[in-house]
Amino acid sequence: MKMLPVYDLSRLPENTALKQQTLPAHRLNLSASAVLSIFFATGGFCLSMGIILLLSAKSTKKIEINYTKICVNCYKLREDSSNFDKECNCSVPFYLPEKMEGNVCMYYKLYGFYQNLYRYMLSRSNSQLLGKDIWDTQNCSPFQLSHNSTPIIPCGAIANSIFNDTIILSYNLNSSIDIEVPMLKSGLAWWTDKYIKFQNPRSTDLASTFAGSAKPLHWAKPIYELDPDDPGNNGFINEDFIVWMRTAAFPTFKKLYRRLNRVGYFAEGLPAGNYSFNISYNFPVTKFQGEKSVVLSTLTWIGGGGLFLGLTYTVTGALTLLASFAILAINLMLKRSKKYFL
Repeated sequence: MKMLPVYDLSRLPENTALKQQTLPAHRLNLSASAVLSIFFATGGFCLSMGIILLLSAKSTKKIEINYTKICVNCYKLREDSSNFDKECNCSVPFYLPEKMEGNVCMYYKLYGFYQNLYRYMLSRSNSQLLGKDIWDTQNCSPFQLSHNSTPIIPCGAIANSIFNDTIILSYNLNSSIDIEVPMLKSGLAWWTDKYIKFQNPRSTDLASTFAGSAKPLHWAKPIYELDPDDPGNNGFINEDFIVWMRTAAFPTFKKLYRRLNRVGYFAEGLPAGNYSFNISYNFPVTKFQGEKSVVLSTLTWIGGGGLFLGLTYTVTGALTLLASFAILAINLMLKRSKKYFL
């Protein structure tokens, strides 16, 4: 005689509507006209938004100056002579054909620099950056310790490779007078990065807090002396540092470097005329066949003048409208065939 299996009744789910999956449910039963209305409305909205965003992006004024080849000879001379303590300074003149009105931002742009490598992105210490444990270098390989086994702060490959060119914009007021364009170092980083993801240790004296540590290999100054003009812009909350630590998704990218301080001659923006970038060339790119540029750009109501968002909306709207017309055609064909058979 075959024995029936014995079940443990204590393990059965309770006899409730939730656990027995008998809760009342509502099933949408949309008609063809309702579906078509939703598709056409979505497609029309996305296409309209895409066109508006593209026109807005096209209205921005932008100028890009590639200074790789202009300044690289100076850097090669410094490398050949092994005189790395000597600064490599070069001047890049350019002409601004028309006025840039309103808020103007300065970006640095890198070509061929891969910040999206997996091991590169992991080489950092979030405990350090949050100011919780500044001596934690566990995940920072291969930039954990200096040559004399001193902990590096900030550690990791991202921090070690920070963009360290210094760029100053000058305006040629007349044939004999050049004035420095006032730029702001604040308001560069995302709010969440500045006030949540990056924090200094709770100390009034950062120099004593970081005593006994080593600066990254390619840094000229320690973390607590990055901005001598603004004591509140030092340590892990330095905005240039925060901007660099947010890694880019593509090998060609630009990052916000400075914002125009609209005072004096520049209250309305950058006037047309002759300018020059005075650059301290420190960030090497020729070894990986990369390039560097400076970008000046005005802003729109959605921020910068990138075309990606507008193109995304436009393509999505166009595809949705094509799908809507296809569904409409199929629906009409089915209705005709139904009438024919009846």
